[in-house]
Amino acid sequence: MTRLYKKIILPALSVLLVLASCSKTLETKPISTISGASFFQSENDIKGFNYGMYTLLRNETNFNSFALGELRGETVEQGLAGTGGYDAYYKNALTADNLQPAITWGNYYKVINAANLLIKYIPITTFASEATRNDYLAQAYSMRAYVYFLLTRTWGALPLRTEAIESVDLQTIQVAKSSQADVFALIKADVNKAISLFPTNTIQNGRNLWSRPSANALKADIYLWTAKRLSGGNADLQTALDACNAVQTADVALLPSFSTVFDYTNKGNREVLMAVNYVALESADNYFFNGYLPTTFSLASADAASKAALGTTLGGNNIWQPSALVRNQFTTDDQRRAATFVEVFNVNATTGARTFAGAAITKGDGTVINNVRYFADDVILYRYADVLLMKAESKNALGQDPSIEINLVRQRAYGSAYSARAFVNGTMASNDDAILKERLLELAYEGKRWFDLVRFGKAFDLVPSLQSRKGQDYLLLHPINNTTLALETKVTQNPGY
Repeated sequence: MTRLYKKIILPALSVLLVLASCSKTLETKPISTISGASFFQSENDIKGFNYGMYTLLRNETNFNSFALGELRGETVEQGLAGTGGYDAYYKNALTADNLQPAITWGNYYKVINAANLLIKYIPITTFASEATRNDYLAQAYSMRAYVYFLLTRTWGALPLRTEAIESVDLQTIQVAKSSQADVFALIKADVNKAISLFPTNTIQNGRNLWSRPSANALKADIYLWTAKRLSGGNADLQTALDACNAVQTADVALLPSFSTVFDYTNKGNREVLMAVNYVALESADNYFFNGYLPTTFSLASADAASKAALGTTLGGNNIWQPSALVRNQFTTDDQRRAATFVEVFNVNATTGARTFAGAAITKGDGTVINNVRYFADDVILYRYADVLLMKAESKNALGQDPSIEINLVRQRAYGSAYSARAFVNGTMASNDDAILKERLLELAYEGKRWFDLVRFGKAFDLVPSLQSRKGQDYLLLHPINNTTLALETKVTQNPGY
């Protein structure tokens, strides 16, 4: 986003969107000099507000989206800097009282309200071309579908808000939860509407705005979920497969080297379908900050390999580190291992004995400027390897051979060692296990693992903190924190909490 839009558009955006998170304690209607009708006057107004919508999403991908999509799985454990209060997530000990205060659905509804405002005003705003109008409208529908999809996988039934909130009416602003079936009906309608509206199958420079290819990746994800979790069956599986095939008609490819997909200097590469943009010195550090090693960590006794991998500039807080359970599943001939994390071993100068000192997530290690590390790699929402593995998952569930897609991912991962690691088609169940593990190795620390475990029905099998709690399916959903319950008087707590 340009500095001009930051200075002019974002203040207006904040005035409009604060209405999406109103307290029941309000007794009078706030009066704003900025209304939707007065603000949305031109194509440039839409353009600026559209950038603001993505900024609101970035605010949540800093830390919160990762917590929702990853921390409840088996990929992290306590780091060297303590827990930061996130241990309740990876220990699956969440209650309405111990949630991180910022991890609520409130700020996500601000993103939804931004999309709702765009959906309302784009059709009545003058544009130079109908194609441009449709592109902006498609982005808004994609964003609303994406955020509702994230929220319903997390909390299940939700308040459905599809009308733009521009003023506070205490009689109507409170909304009870709608069923998950109704939420998914809206999500599917939105993503299909978006795909129909995008004027081309191209992806914008930077690949940080919704496009038809990224909307198709989202569609595949949505329909895989409903096929496997909501009795969508073969019809939804086929729709997911078709969406994956549609992605493959766009300008996408696996990069030759896995590590370069995430490089700060290689943003918007051909493997990326949709990313949330971060810029060093402009945006806040993202969640990779909490997985790296702080500057107070000493590398004086570390082995040479650790020093070479981490460099001389540390940074971050390390309140979560890659778990031993996950680290040990990466073989040494898998190139993704070194590009995903580093294990630090201290070496005894006298005996040469090596002692494990800690581990750092390096997939999003950012960039170093003036000897300061900034965790400003883009947060990738969808990339081509993810789509290939969703395609393999869809094909396998439909009784088809998923070998081609799995092996495309493995060929890059293992390089010259690939022949010994090639996937061979087996039973549907064994293939599913292989696909789920491949997704772990390929997509670790990209905010997808918890949702993968739930979709495959393996959370209670593979997450140590859940293995003794099989049958307590309410744990698959997140509790609603007490603050939200106090503000939204028609919302009830999820069962079990």
